[in-house]
Amino acid sequence: MSYYRFTPAYAYNRGEYPFVTWDNGFTNEEINQIVQIGDNLPQKPAEVGDGSNNPNIRRSNTSWITQEHCPWLYDKLSWIVQQLNGQFYNYDLWGFSEDMQYTTYTSEDQGFYDYHQDSMGFTVKDNIDRRLPRKFSISLQLTDPSEYEGGDLLIRSGAEPSYAPKQKGQVVAFPSFMLHKVTPVTSGVRKSLVVWVTGPAFK
Repeated sequence: MSYYRFTPAYAYNRGEYPFVTWDNGFTNEEINQIVQIGDNLPQKPAEVGDGSNNPNIRRSNTSWITQEHCPWLYDKLSWIVQQLNGQFYNYDLWGFSEDMQYTTYTSEDQGFYDYHQDSMGFTVKDNIDRRLPRKFSISLQLTDPSEYEGGDLLIRSGAEPSYAPKQKGQVVAFPSFMLHKVTPVTSGVRKSLVVWVTGPAFK
């Protein structure tokens, strides 16, 4: 008799999770390919929610990885997102409707991003002319934590924030309405990939 367990196993009893993770989501070879693509794309100072550059709120550089740049990345990350959502949140999701944001934080300018919500922004209109809100935020760690200091991803669901793990290749996912920030990088360079998953508005 064959025995084949799905990974992760589907969970029927869902609690409240400030964030969830998928360990060892990407190999070193895959991460190196993502970093090479991101580093070779034009980078510019990161913008805040209103589209402006405000170094008092955010200091980092970003470039944008499209599906054409790396189709396997979209396929793999979408599969991981669906597993995490099915196990922990069960949100009604549509998919990606924005490019993936490749972000570099350096100690040279104490790169950081203060508390914010991703759900405050809305994505481009889809083909039936409706606006799709961000519902699920995804962060892929691209740098080994031994290569930098600071740069913690903090997600706030109560009085005290939760620290997301920093292992290279790990996927961290959380609802886009959660307040979160990246603390200043005090040594080295931190690189990450961020993308938002859209879906019908919460009701």
